[in-house]
Amino acid sequence: MTAKLDPYTAAPQLMKSWTALSISVAASLEPSLIELVKIRASQINQCANCINMHTAEAREKGETEQRIYLLSAWREAPYYTPRERAALGWTEALTRLSEGHAHEAAYEALKAEFSEEEQVKLTLMINIINGWNRIAVGFGLWYENGVPAKATA
Repeated sequence: MTAKLDPYTAAPQLMKSWTALSISVAASLEPSLIELVKIRASQINQCANCINMHTAEAREKGETEQRIYLLSAWREAPYYTPRERAALGWTEALTRLSEGHAHEAAYEALKAEFSEEEQVKLTLMINIINGWNRIAVGFGLWYENGVPAKATA
């Protein structure tokens, strides 16, 4: 992976605002749920930078290795709550919009577990992590501990 540009240097004020929004939305729901959503969307988008970052953050927040490893197969694994399953289903439905708009079942599960306000918060978080994935993949970013780093082959 070769970095193409540093978005924080190229557009500092917009990136500062984007980062502030990201932090605010991430703080609006329970941290473990937020990290699972970030990891799952990043897996779907194949964003190595974000998978690396958010699995480390999930561990720091007490997430288990087992649940992190099983996240790509969350439907078959018995280790996720109904609320987490609803969030993961909604994450997949919105992250995969280009594959079709068959998200009604995911929305019904979401409504059963999340208030309307929480639905908006979660949807914003899904949009934000998808945006970060596109920034990181698009510009070839790799961060270690919040600092730009060179990826090694």
